[in-house]
Amino acid sequence: MSKRLTLTLACGLIAALSGCEFLGGAAVGAGAASAGYEIRSERALDELEEDYREGRIDRDEYLKRKREIERGSILN
Repeated sequence: MSKRLTLTLACGLIAALSGCEFLGGAAVGAGAASAGYEIRSERALDELEEDYREGRIDRDEYLKRKREIERGSILN
C-alpha cells in the first residue's frame, strides 16, 4: 500500500471516529437539556399551584399560566 493511500485511510478513520463521538455527545447533551427543561417546567407548575392555593392568583390567571407552561413542555 502506498504512503498516500495509508495516510488517506488513516485520516478518514480518525474523522469518522471523532464524528461518532461528537454525535453521541450531542445526543447526550440534548437529552440532558430536555430533562433539565422538564424539571424546571415541573417546578413552575408546582409554584403556580401553590400561588393558586394560597389565593395569590385567581382561577383565570392560574389556567392561563398553566397552559403556557404546558405548551412549552415536551412531555405534555
